[in-house]
Amino acid sequence: MRRNRLGNSAVEITALSFGAAAIGNLFSAVEPARAAAAVDAAWAEGVRYFDTAPHYGLGLSERRLGEALRGRPRDAYVLSTKVGRVLDPAPDGWATAPESLSEGFAVPATHTRRWDFSAAGVRRSIEDSLERLGLDRIDIAYLHDPDDHADRAFGEAYPELEKLRAEGLIGAIGAGMNQTAMLTRFVVETDVDVVLCAGRYTLLDQSALRDLLPAAAARGRSVVVGGVFNSGLLADPRPGAPYDYAAAPPDLLDRALRLKAVTERHGVPLRAAALHYPLAHPAVAGVLVGTRSPDEMRDAADLLRREVPDALWDDLRAEGLLTENGH
Repeated sequence: MRRNRLGNSAVEITALSFGAAAIGNLFSAVEPARAAAAVDAAWAEGVRYFDTAPHYGLGLSERRLGEALRGRPRDAYVLSTKVGRVLDPAPDGWATAPESLSEGFAVPATHTRRWDFSAAGVRRSIEDSLERLGLDRIDIAYLHDPDDHADRAFGEAYPELEKLRAEGLIGAIGAGMNQTAMLTRFVVETDVDVVLCAGRYTLLDQSALRDLLPAAAARGRSVVVGGVFNSGLLADPRPGAPYDYAAAPPDLLDRALRLKAVTERHGVPLRAAALHYPLAHPAVAGVLVGTRSPDEMRDAADLLRREVPDALWDDLRAEGLLTENGH
């Protein structure tokens, strides 16, 4: 599988990456054996970039991913996690129920999340993640959703990540968000190697073309694109399908159905076009796909191997479904 270097760092990622939120019991529980099998399937397909975070299942995703990768050659894969939320032990008695849906994750409420973009919080977060993962270094550390914490993210958290990079505990620095404005600021004002942009460079939302992608390309920074299916609407456009974690409004559903009609005229599943689309931009180093089973991982890899003809993109532009400079 194709690999791309992130910015000026020495870190290289595969074009397809494994998003480990789902194996942290996102929305519903995933059996441990199934989670491990999903990671095994990713490895078998040539995926060598795995992304997780403390937020995902109150550390469950990190623990499961670390266990599944244990025994693999450490230099053979890239792992990213995130800072900005630290996990504090819950008060006695909080976790008496077998499971509680905690911020979207079906996990026992053994801990609480606390926003912390201070220098001390960032260092503690990395140290805690290393312990849960069972590793001695992290390849990429992302500032996770700093939307409402800009001052501390730029003034304290980012400089601390630079120190951790200099110490060799992390290999590359990034920021991950669902918006482009602050990610663009990170690209312009700091020495981040990569940004993780979720949902803003897809067949339905090309807003990253206005600011983030031109800035990244001009400065030699890399972009990893997540949310390529916009929560599911581009995977299966139908009434009630989700878009950004809510029911898709009628105009977006109509647009998704028009996209599907064009792609299928060319014999290409809409999901394949959605996966391929971001990778054509020179600033995009890879796409991140959330996976909760071996079949989902194999399906994503198969979609990436499909040929997508140039005529498909021409037709999408002709029908006004892609901006002129969008591909």
